[in-house]
Amino acid sequence: MNKWPTHEQVQRIKDQYPPGTRIRLNSMSDPWSPVPEGTEGTVDMVDDIGQIHMKWDNGRTLALVPGEDSFSVIHQEHDHGMMMGGM
Repeated sequence: MNKWPTHEQVQRIKDQYPPGTRIRLNSMSDPWSPVPEGTEGTVDMVDDIGQIHMKWDNGRTLALVPGEDSFSVIHQEHDHGMMMGGM
């Protein structure tokens, strides 16, 4: 049986996966409408029960459930080239 996460657990999830974080799905436990393995997407927000709402690159919007679904953060390399802007 699933246990509701505490406020502190939800806050840790929000801190770990802020909006804009890129994620790659390894597997999803949703038996009715899973997102295909290997799909990448962007975190939209984390709700008050700790679900990570996603904008998947394939157009889906199904949320991830930490502890149920398997996923990893895509670490993007920073561009260290010239910055455009003022002098």
